[in-house]
Amino acid sequence: MICLTLAERTLEDAASCVKKNREYIDLCELRLDYLDDKEQKRASLFPQMVDLPVILTFRRIQDGGKCSISEKGRRSLMFQALDGSFSYVDIEEDVKRSEVEEKARSKGIRIIRSLHDFERVPEDIFSRLYHLAEKGDIAKVAVTPRSFQDVLTLFRVEEELKGVEKIVIGMGDYGVCTRILYKRLGSMLTFVSANEVAPGQISAEKMKIEYRADQVNERTAIYGIIGNPVMHSASPVLHNRGFKAINFNAIYVPFLVDNVRSFFMFAEYVKMRGFSVTVPFKVDVLSYLGNITREVKQIGSCNTVVRVPGMWKGINTDYYGFIKPIMTDIDSGRIKNALVIGAGGASHAIVWALRNYGVKVTILNRTLSRAEDIARLNVCDFDRIENANKYSGKVDLIVQTTSVGLFPDVDQNPIEGFRFSGKEIVYDIIYKPRMTKLLKEAQKAGCILHYGSEMLLEQGKLQFEAFTGYHYPHWVDSGL
Repeated sequence: MICLTLAERTLEDAASCVKKNREYIDLCELRLDYLDDKEQKRASLFPQMVDLPVILTFRRIQDGGKCSISEKGRRSLMFQALDGSFSYVDIEEDVKRSEVEEKARSKGIRIIRSLHDFERVPEDIFSRLYHLAEKGDIAKVAVTPRSFQDVLTLFRVEEELKGVEKIVIGMGDYGVCTRILYKRLGSMLTFVSANEVAPGQISAEKMKIEYRADQVNERTAIYGIIGNPVMHSASPVLHNRGFKAINFNAIYVPFLVDNVRSFFMFAEYVKMRGFSVTVPFKVDVLSYLGNITREVKQIGSCNTVVRVPGMWKGINTDYYGFIKPIMTDIDSGRIKNALVIGAGGASHAIVWALRNYGVKVTILNRTLSRAEDIARLNVCDFDRIENANKYSGKVDLIVQTTSVGLFPDVDQNPIEGFRFSGKEIVYDIIYKPRMTKLLKEAQKAGCILHYGSEMLLEQGKLQFEAFTGYHYPHWVDSGL
């Protein structure tokens, strides 16, 4: 089930929010702690204002809520609200048996017994869940993974506590994948909201339409993208729309990762079929691959991993994705030399692609040794990024491969003050925002622009084919 958390000031606003999201949700949670004082006293009326089951919750400050009144006052308002036809009531782990619980049981209102931890994933989470469920209640844990190893622990809950009715939530960016893949955690529902009431919540429409999370079953193939950061990625939109268009039972999820080894353990545990790789892991994943393509071997960087019998295979689609939008200019001789900014994983592929087509390349980077490593492999020049203006008016193509200028740091430019002649073709592989500060300055000078979304779309189509065996459906709006 997909549950909409309501953090409105009035019952009418809450009902309106339900109506707006009705096609995407199965139930809702009324948060008394967000309601105005007068509205809290009317809360019993709310279940009759909507046409779906309602969870009653009155969350204390220490549990991530806004309720600051006395515990006696809080329980009194909850007791009063239970005159309404709520389907569930959320009662915290440490609250002893009270009149609220007794009234709920007498009315057949199911009790969700909840534990919240905004600091960590408790080491004894399995036993805590078991004890929460001992009285036949629904056990709920909302905890905060601080590493990808913590995420793996949450996915193990279903194996450890099979048959226990539960709600398992990882909060924050690490936990976003647990919200989307909630069924794989054995969780009876996932929470969504219009305004991120809890860290990591996403919208109802996104959960239902983009991810189709409620349709995940044991046969659903899991794909995703790993990176740090990764939540800005547009790849989930592209791939999930493609899966839906060809009726392919699969889901593509963003995974914030801090340790590649932990992720490969997770990938084996949930039997992932493949995943995309973005910064900073395009080189790190190589140690875990049993087979690599010629491009990966030559470039030394991998952006796509697929499962093949007995091993993981590494592919690089950045090469083809990057080069396709500028091939006409290369073939015509318009592009003969290029300045490549950055020496990360994407730079490896881009430099190799340009050199393969005879373009003379100079790599600029803050850490000179990293630029030198790529330059030696590809027989090209290198220099410090501080010397960028030496090349003003001397290159046909400028390619920006770093994360400088990526949302939310949109006011940054890796070659601040560069003097564009207006004759350059400028290509920034960042796609969010579409118009980076670098591209804006290049546009003012009259340069031809290429956008990161072009590369993302082309390389993403190739990834889709590697994942599914099908061409990306041409009739689908990729969202890029």
